[in-house]
Amino acid sequence: MTSSKNSAHILVVDDDPKIRLLLRRCFEPEGYQISEAENRDGVMACLSEEQIDLVTLDLGLGKDDGLMIAREIRNLGSIPIIMVTGKGDTIDQVVGLEMGADDYISKPFHLREVLARVRAVLRRSELSSSPADEEPATSIASERYEFDRWRVDFVRLEMFDPDGNALDLTTAEFKLLETFVKRPHRVLTRDQLMDLLKGHGWSANDRSIDNQIARLRKKIEANPKNPNYLKTVRGLGYKFTADVQTI
Repeated sequence: MTSSKNSAHILVVDDDPKIRLLLRRCFEPEGYQISEAENRDGVMACLSEEQIDLVTLDLGLGKDDGLMIAREIRNLGSIPIIMVTGKGDTIDQVVGLEMGADDYISKPFHLREVLARVRAVLRRSELSSSPADEEPATSIASERYEFDRWRVDFVRLEMFDPDGNALDLTTAEFKLLETFVKRPHRVLTRDQLMDLLKGHGWSANDRSIDNQIARLRKKIEANPKNPNYLKTVRGLGYKFTADVQTI
């Protein structure tokens, strides 16, 4: 989404008026429509009156519980949520992501990072909300992806590096990569990954996901010990950092 075509409506939720003003001044020059709320009542009122496309939600809202507000927003539908947390609030970040938040930003933050994350989440939201039956080929095309000139087809189980060389991935590695590629720039906890890959019948002592990620890194990373794509987010989980396109 470019700034000339931005029309998304963002709800900025923070009990600090200076932060709300800072984010308003960050978003409005990019063409976004902004509403503000400082507490739960303001959030619910705005959501009932306005068509909101994304919420930035500070979890530290004084007497109101930001995580409970996030849960209420999620119960209303699939409005993207970017949590804003204090540095070191790892538990809140994990709980928020497991409740369905789309991303998080730690304070203090850089405005360029905020804009980049907002744009990425809105792009993913637009893709996920596109009608699946617009064209007969849509469902097939959506299984072929490209990132940094890597190409992968999750139907044919084929992957090619930027030079066009085929990679030999196992079925489990394809499934793991698919889980990340379809959720770019989103932190996935170990529990979320295990649920997505194995359902809910896995053991809490199962460490296989870490081993699978290590093996996949060896195949797609130039330096597996300093990965460019499959990043470890300390205390939270893993994140696929490349920009992904369907082909």
